[in-house]
Amino acid sequence: MDDQNKNLILATALSFLVILGWFILFPPPEPDTTGTAPTEQASQTTPGAGAPAVPSATAPTAEAGSGTAGTAPGSAPQEAATDAPRVAIDTPRLTGSISLLGGRIDDLSLKDYRVTIDPQSEIVRMLKPVGEAGAYYALYGWAPGAGLTANDVPGPNTEWRAESGKTLSIDSPVTLAWDNGKGLTFRRVVAVDDNYMFTVTQTVQNASGAPVSLAPYGILARHGEPADRKKFFILHEGVVSMSDGELTETDYKKMPDFDFQDREGARAEVRQVEENGWIGFTDHYWMSTLIPAPGSAFKQAAKYDERRDIYQTEAVLPTETLAEGQSASVTTQLFAGAKEWETIRAYETAGIQGFIDSIDWGWFFFLTKPIFWLLHNIHNLLGNMGWSIIGLTLILKAILFPLAFKSYVSMAKMKELQPQMEKLKEAAGDDRAKVQQGMMELYKKEKVNPAAGCLPILLQIPIFFSLYKVIFVTIELRQTAWFGPFQDLSAPDPTSIMNFFGLAPWGAPDPGSMVATVMIGILPLLLGISMFLQQKLNPAPTDPTQKMIFAWMPWVFMFMLGRFASGLVVYWITNNTITFTQQYLIMRTQGYKPDVFGNIKETFKRKPAGDKK
Repeated sequence: MDDQNKNLILATALSFLVILGWFILFPPPEPDTTGTAPTEQASQTTPGAGAPAVPSATAPTAEAGSGTAGTAPGSAPQEAATDAPRVAIDTPRLTGSISLLGGRIDDLSLKDYRVTIDPQSEIVRMLKPVGEAGAYYALYGWAPGAGLTANDVPGPNTEWRAESGKTLSIDSPVTLAWDNGKGLTFRRVVAVDDNYMFTVTQTVQNASGAPVSLAPYGILARHGEPADRKKFFILHEGVVSMSDGELTETDYKKMPDFDFQDREGARAEVRQVEENGWIGFTDHYWMSTLIPAPGSAFKQAAKYDERRDIYQTEAVLPTETLAEGQSASVTTQLFAGAKEWETIRAYETAGIQGFIDSIDWGWFFFLTKPIFWLLHNIHNLLGNMGWSIIGLTLILKAILFPLAFKSYVSMAKMKELQPQMEKLKEAAGDDRAKVQQGMMELYKKEKVNPAAGCLPILLQIPIFFSLYKVIFVTIELRQTAWFGPFQDLSAPDPTSIMNFFGLAPWGAPDPGSMVATVMIGILPLLLGISMFLQQKLNPAPTDPTQKMIFAWMPWVFMFMLGRFASGLVVYWITNNTITFTQQYLIMRTQGYKPDVFGNIKETFKRKPAGDKK
């Protein structure tokens, strides 16, 4: 077995094993359709009492904003939230409403995105009120401090009135008001921009005749895990937060293991942010995030209440102490929408530190970020994501061309040295040490690096994973069309042998079924053919084991990668085609003429009846 074939086998086998292991251990699961959290009757609690009687977020204490990590008793959202009066939300990109019960932003849908590629399918709904399956909402309030009880401050069940504004739109904020009847007047002004950012300004006026202390807070709560959670290794879903430049990602399954337990019995993880930070929940394509004003200190917390199956994130700001006649105002932001790169980058540019990292760039972020940036700009130029992926592949191959050139030149020289290697083996006989010593002297004399041939294959592995991350995670590739039947490059090939690769009027098997894995589409077939042709640049190895591996490799990859996103398969086909062309031309310029058609004929040539090799 010559060194060139050894290296090629090693590199190819390595890439095969990595992808195969990933595919087997972390296959994309079926959507989880677990039930929703139970609901109970709401109740009011007093300081020092136990947990509230219903499943919901609870209000932090005022002290939480100034040093302690506890959660105080508070009122919980009532189950009848959907029956409460509401203020409509209507912008070019958002539709929904705010419940006057608690002033909760708990009904929000995204006008630009639909559940499926069917133009008649429902638009994506992000936030849902208590009482509906998968309740998910944002609420704000003031935690009571010295001299106040939970009934003296607005909480999740406070009945607000709409003081101004009938519909929340880009140029029309709404103002909610509540008077506690004891001299404290609370107002909440909610505004929204032309994308997904809400601005919430909370004010309090003290005419109670005595000083008061209280802390403003924001809460995001969701009842149970999201029903459409992917639970896929490559994707983070759960809590995402930034604390003074430190990004933290916490999966749902890890939240019950938090070390701290608050006074309501919820498991919690609390951090003190000194200047800049945010916290919220991230899904595959959507995200909600609480964002205090840049430069302000606050306490951020992630919690899980197992008894009620509620996940919660909090941003608790420092305690405000107001003398008689004084007022206080605090402004925070709430992002609730799609994780669009341009939109989130614009918010980061406007002052939200590290906001672009709310997109899950993964382990190879140093590759994933520039690859996406390049793909995004190519798409802006071409206007078609399929052709943009092909253009991206061309650019990546051009960047790697100097290394590829050296590699293919080395492979051509290895072929030229093949006769001398055979003479060394014949002269040395069974003395393997002498053979290796002779080969090393020959490599040194001819200035050939036998390991250079496998470098392009090895470098493709992190690029392959990074591009897969980009295609799988970023919303810019969600439901993006190429041409013909390829209307969603983030999904597997929709064609199949069973419908003659999309030519027949009937549909293909379900992409997640075993039938679809076997009855592959046109893209996986082209992938197998491109790998087969690339392999035939060299004659088949004489070693039987090598020959068998080489014979099966293209077709194993063909079936295995057939279930991957179509965009990724397009990249792989393009990469193989360019690699074949480069290698063929470079090897010819070095005096070695690959006999591709002859090698293909040799593959299908029948062995003599008595040949056992």
